Formats: sequence, C-alpha cells, structure tokens
Amino acid sequence: MPGELTDFGDFVRASLPSLLRYGHALTGNPHDAADLVQTVLEKIGSRWSYVQHKTGDPMAYIRRSMANAHVSRWRRTKRESLVADLPDTRPYSPADPFEHEPLWQALRALPPRQRAVMVLRYYEGLSEAEIADSLGISQGTVKSQASKAITSLRTKLALFEAKGEGREAG
Repeated sequence: MPGELTDFGDFVRASLPSLLRYGHALTGNPHDAADLVQTVLEKIGSRWSYVQHKTGDPMAYIRRSMANAHVSRWRRTKRESLVADLPDTRPYSPADPFEHEPLWQALRALPPRQRAVMVLRYYEGLSEAEIADSLGISQGTVKSQASKAITSLRTKLALFEAKGEGREAG
C-alpha cells in the first residue's frame, strides 16, 4: 500500500487508522496516541519524498519514529516534579473501550520502556536488534525489559484470572 501512494496526504488518509491503533498500543490511551501520531506526521511530512524513496518502507519508518518519540516524551516527563497534593476535581475523559480488558490493563500498567519493547516485538514483529536500534538501547536491555514485562504480564493476568474465578464461585 505505501509504495503505491506517492502523495503524503493519500498515504496519511490510508494509514491513519493503523497508526492510531499502533499509537494507542504504545501510549495506553487514544488521546496521547493522536498527539503522538500528529507530532510524528508533522515531522515526516516535510521529508516525505526522502522517507518514501530512501527508507524502503515508509510505514515501518513512521512506526519506528513513533516509538522513538514516545520514549523521548516519556524520558522528558519522568524528570518532572511530582506534587504532594492532588487536584480536587478529576477532569472528564471518555471511557476507553479496552479499559476493562485484563491484557490491556496489564499492558498499560507496564513502565513505558517495557511497554514499548513489547509493542515493537509482538505488535510490530521487530527483532531484538531492530528494537535496540529503534529505542537507542542495547540488545541486552531489550532482552531484560522484555523478560521483566512478560513476568509482570503473567503475574497481573494470573491475578485477573483469580479475581474472575472468585466472582463466579461467590
């Protein structure tokens, strides 16, 4: 599909739903996903002819750019100071359709780097070397983050399953 679309606007129209789903998997919510997609597409738009002709696969390039942008945003925000007092009111946010899915809840609870490694490995199907290159970390870090994430997901899913069985019995 991307090879056939020479116009950036056509490419975006055809690819936007897929990019938003990927962004949602990376960020954990649709609002941050839309922001991430918009940020990356703004940067790619001015270099579209280069991306299309030199990278070989514009969609893969854009997804890697999204993963890198997500990790960069996470690194910037992790340096922010936390406040002791929480605001009195909670802002309105529409319900996430995956909010009550156990796997989604467990994935969303992972630290951002572990979530990025899992999404790139199992959603994108990238190798450990490709993930390491995309995220700017070593292959050993990719392996350890994936191992920790899988262990955490198994533990959380076992807890969800135990809670579900407890409700049926009670």
